[in-house]
Amino acid sequence: MDAKERIKYFLEEKNITEYKLSKLSGLSQSTISNIFIRNTAPTIPTVEAICKGLGITMSQFFAEENEDCVYLSKEQKEMFKNWLLLNSEQKDIVNKLIESYKK
Repeated sequence: MDAKERIKYFLEEKNITEYKLSKLSGLSQSTISNIFIRNTAPTIPTVEAICKGLGITMSQFFAEENEDCVYLSKEQKEMFKNWLLLNSEQKDIVNKLIESYKK
């Protein structure tokens, strides 16, 4: 999968528009649009900014889809450590809270 396809994948996964990505990443909307319209390959600094806007690491961006290999950001690792300390009832409550935010 090339960079353009990866960006599209994460935009769809996170339900983010190109416009919103430009705001979240600090890149101009034309920079984002050019990746798709003109099929230009983004530079490494552009990919870094896009990853920041998407809330993912560069490792996550470039990782091939492999169920055995999961890359977590520092924030995700902290969340996972906290999750492991919860009992099943607390996990149910947290899951319901998260589901309520998704609506």
